[in-house]
Amino acid sequence: MDHDSHKLGSSTRDDEIMFRKSIITPAPIHWLPSEEHESINESTLSWLMELGSMTRRFEQYCQKVTVMPYQEGFIDFIESADEKTCLPKSQRYWLREVVLCGDDIPWLLGRTLVPEETLTGEDRKLVNLRTVPLGRYLFQETTLSRDFIHIGQQNGYWLRRSRFQLSDKPLLLTEVFLPASPVYEK
Repeated sequence: MDHDSHKLGSSTRDDEIMFRKSIITPAPIHWLPSEEHESINESTLSWLMELGSMTRRFEQYCQKVTVMPYQEGFIDFIESADEKTCLPKSQRYWLREVVLCGDDIPWLLGRTLVPEETLTGEDRKLVNLRTVPLGRYLFQETTLSRDFIHIGQQNGYWLRRSRFQLSDKPLLLTEVFLPASPVYEK
């Protein structure tokens, strides 16, 4: 994790903060076409294609799942070209990056991007999750659906990207599974 701060976007609004570089390395991601999924070990694939809450799944492998916030706040633009194609254009996006730990061991890096237009009504609560796992919020909502799960690899680590619809409004979640994660258990 790089702790150098830099400003994302050009706005000087009071509710925007200085940001660190992304928790997810800028190294290229190799997204796997669905026909390559059959080459992935069955146990690993079941983790990567998990349709329920990853938090709940992790809880089956540890005593306690915790969130270590890395950074969160509004940004003016999305730097990653492949993230841009997954979300509609917005004036601002809520960015939340966290480390999800099982028994205090880092298991997952999470990056959530939410167009400002998604943050209406009850869904405005997304900006106040702090140390609450995203899955605890999302999977209690009856208005939640998932458009897709993309599976990829980056620097030898598995990752997945999901676009959810919350009250028919999108948000994008990218999850990088760290080496200590049960995803890698044989």
